[in-house]
Amino acid sequence: MKKIVLVSAVALIDVEGRVLLAQRPEGKSMAGLWEFPGGKVEPGETPEAALVRELHEELGIETWNSCLAPLTFASHAYDDFHLLMPLFACRRWHGVPQAREGQVLKWARARELTDYPMPPADVPLIPILRDLL
Repeated sequence: MKKIVLVSAVALIDVEGRVLLAQRPEGKSMAGLWEFPGGKVEPGETPEAALVRELHEELGIETWNSCLAPLTFASHAYDDFHLLMPLFACRRWHGVPQAREGQVLKWARARELTDYPMPPADVPLIPILRDLL
């Protein structure tokens, strides 16, 4: 039986309707692939609280649970674990996203998301974002 890993992710959507992507840095698994910002949910933490924490740590921005709208989720079997990843939409935050952990950031239009190679779990989320935006 594979371990289930709970990761919370966000589609940060700017005033122009673009979505923020982060490129996984060298040295991490799936380095070079583009993903939605977020991270692992710690024991006792809600997915929303994990996102608020991760966005502060990774991007230096502040947001609040009330600004995170549940959008969809990914459920994907990798070789050594099963990923369960709720994806939230967020249109309100304070600060300018900055790469604080060696990642590259890029704002992309929903129709351009397929131009960015992503981890297998993220790919099925693209049509949902295209329909939203």
